Amino acid sequence: MEAKASATGRLIAFHAQGQPVWTPRDYAALAREGVQKNPVVHRCVRLISESAASVAWLLHEGDGERDRHPLLDLLARPNARQSGQALMEAVYGYLLVAGNAYVEAAGVDGEIRELHALRPDRMKVVPGPDGWPDAYEYTVNGRSVRFDQTQHQTPVLHLSLFHPADDHYGLGPLEAAGTALDLHNAYGAWNKALLDNAARPSGALVFEGEGSLSLDQFERLKTELEDHYQGAANAGRPLLLEGGLAWQAMGISPRDMDFIEARREAARDIALAFGVPPMLLGIPGDNTYANYAEANRALWRQTVLPLVGRTAQALAHWLAPVFGDGLRLSGDVDAIDALSADRAALWSRLTAADFLTDDEKRLAVGYGVRE
Repeated sequence: MEAKASATGRLIAFHAQGQPVWTPRDYAALAREGVQKNPVVHRCVRLISESAASVAWLLHEGDGERDRHPLLDLLARPNARQSGQALMEAVYGYLLVAGNAYVEAAGVDGEIRELHALRPDRMKVVPGPDGWPDAYEYTVNGRSVRFDQTQHQTPVLHLSLFHPADDHYGLGPLEAAGTALDLHNAYGAWNKALLDNAARPSGALVFEGEGSLSLDQFERLKTELEDHYQGAANAGRPLLLEGGLAWQAMGISPRDMDFIEARREAARDIALAFGVPPMLLGIPGDNTYANYAEANRALWRQTVLPLVGRTAQALAHWLAPVFGDGLRLSGDVDAIDALSADRAALWSRLTAADFLTDDEKRLAVGYGVRE
């Protein structure tokens, strides 16, 4: 009897030559220049990860819903250091920044006791003979831990976003927004430098007299400019020019650069990559949605809920060998305030649908049939 295997997996294994495959992007640079330095990226990551982590889990077994279960207890209190919401916020944050997130299951005698989110920049894939991961290696300060993925219950869950050009790693929205991120940060750095130089464009002092300045005159002039006319504290101070000196502007003014609008466009591109309506970030000039509430619903429907849904499926599939087959996880959509108007409209339509039985109506809104 032949075991099922992918016909193309061996090509992937040959391409990787069985060696660890490091993530090709610089996670540290993305985290530093994006989340730590850019307010638009920081807000996008926090808005999505905190919103997604706030969604409560529902556990389904067959056609029924379980209110109490060891799996729900584990997800509510995954380890001694974190709550369930804090763990999932980290998982979603890693996905948004790196395109990859890893969850470790720590257990005793086959019983899972804790869940931990692992930093994606410290993890690498070790492909097996069939091209797919046989193990993961987690390295910190030169010391590595190997997680064998060939056993019945795999110790690590790898969550990844779709990447069109990588067999093992996902593509995060932050990398896709890299150009817009660089532009937005460059505009901020340019504006800061302009303020540090008394908010004046760069220019030159041109000597229009006969001959040239002596070395002493040049050094004295340079010292006076640095000490008395540069910096925010000297903003607006008039420049006193001696005979034969004239100021000639050489830079482009913020108005000529269309500075404000260009920076807003970069911010809009960042928001677009993350799937966050610019209106929610306070970026003016975007009239896609009629009001804030509509934009907030679009964020939940198009960005947050799909992320929660794919994570719920992955967690249930990963933990099913321990907690039982037939278990399904989903997000409690009814508890989301931003979608209450949509749910009320659905209930009204179902209430008026006389051709449906009560059990059919319950199934239509996500509830199980009455036992």
